[in-house]
Amino acid sequence: MKRVGIEVSAAIAEAAKLARVEVISAYPITPQTHIVERLAELVADGELEAVYMNVESEHSALSACVGAAAAGARTFTSTSAQGLELMHEILFIASSLRLPIVMVLVNRALSAPLSIWCDHSDVMAARDCGWIMLFCENGQEAVDSVIMAYRIAEDRRVLLPVMVNIDGFTLSHVIEPVEFPEQELVDSFLPPYNPLFTLNPERPVTMGAYGMPEIYTEAKYAQEMAIKGSKAVVKEVMEEFGRVFGRRYNIIETYNLDGAESAFFALGTINENIKTAIDALREKGKNIGLISLRLFRPFPSEELIEILKNLKRLMVIERAMPQGAENTPLFNEISSLAFHNRLEIQLENYIAGLGGRDVDPQEFITIATNPFQKDGKMNYKVIGVRG
Repeated sequence: MKRVGIEVSAAIAEAAKLARVEVISAYPITPQTHIVERLAELVADGELEAVYMNVESEHSALSACVGAAAAGARTFTSTSAQGLELMHEILFIASSLRLPIVMVLVNRALSAPLSIWCDHSDVMAARDCGWIMLFCENGQEAVDSVIMAYRIAEDRRVLLPVMVNIDGFTLSHVIEPVEFPEQELVDSFLPPYNPLFTLNPERPVTMGAYGMPEIYTEAKYAQEMAIKGSKAVVKEVMEEFGRVFGRRYNIIETYNLDGAESAFFALGTINENIKTAIDALREKGKNIGLISLRLFRPFPSEELIEILKNLKRLMVIERAMPQGAENTPLFNEISSLAFHNRLEIQLENYIAGLGGRDVDPQEFITIATNPFQKDGKMNYKVIGVRG
């Protein structure tokens, strides 16, 4: 395999090239821009044989992807923050039509105030749109996740769009060593997309027709069963990827969890600083570890129950503000899981790193050594907020 130092955004574009995407449609928005800029260069230079569609908005970008995927093309798009929200209407249509589009979401805080920096308010606002959602911690994971995403999405047991999340700037704009697999190996792992049904004037089909009350519930139930059933395929694809390419992935990653009584629970690159804090805490004799989700949708409940039942305390770190809700989105998932399975575990909810705010390892050490005490106002604590 070829190992090079490369900006992660450019590496993602190379991964799309390795996946032999046929249609790319995206509207540039910071910090996603470098991905589509590099793809535009690859197409213009003849290095990637694909249709590159310039559109006037993110709504049109995803609409174009829906049309291209419905016509049988392997499609790719990318966006961030307000761009994802402008796509919001079409996100549901893509998943409801069971179209295997792959999107790289370069996570960025939502306005206002205007911010170009990373948090997870964009993806959490779209978490229930019916897309499979993967999270990455480094550039290698991002490259491999794009290739795996197509294999997952196009599996006929799944046929759903996949969103690959990478943190804006802290991952998208850094230069990292990345191993690129040989094209022949990717081709053997990811054969050409062979859709069941396509838009074709020679063989007319109807897509997205009215769902009368007599059938709408059944249609949505079937979609729900499909995304829940996709977890087995995600695990299967990750296992096969490991056999073929030598890099092994799991839907849940853990760090220093053996013998741990407490653990952090978080998504994305913030886990790098949490790991540094855990190393320092372990040196002081603290039995503490980390649970990191690579797969967020469908939520890996059964696998998490097996992990959580051995813990006494879980500190959930969320990079999104719930805005009037009882708890943050990630905490709601965990607390519901704990309640329904009668897990005896102390759950604590922390909000950190909004709008790109740095959260250094010392702050996680402070969290770990000073359990959150609810003061009667909020169920969560915002780290670093100034009065």
